[in-house]
Amino acid sequence: MPIEIVDNSTESRFELLVDGKVAGFADYLLLPTKVVFTHTEVLPAYEGQGLAGRLVGHALQASADTGLRVVPRCPYVAKYIERHPEFAELADKE
Repeated sequence: MPIEIVDNSTESRFELLVDGKVAGFADYLLLPTKVVFTHTEVLPAYEGQGLAGRLVGHALQASADTGLRVVPRCPYVAKYIERHPEFAELADKE
């Protein structure tokens, strides 16, 4: 099952593609110096496979690579940062 994660900037979300189909996404609002993650979702057929973690990890690394701070309004993103201290310095309260 080929998995790909892409930044669909037109839709303001990172998308997780499985066999070319959207299986999950992480919505964001892009600001000049930060990205606000608002919602993360994996479709029911793909739950329980660790895909949300792969998606959010990729989205956070992409944000770090572009020098953006992260505002984790999405509870999943906030918990992911809490569990992965390598991303703690990216987090911004607002």
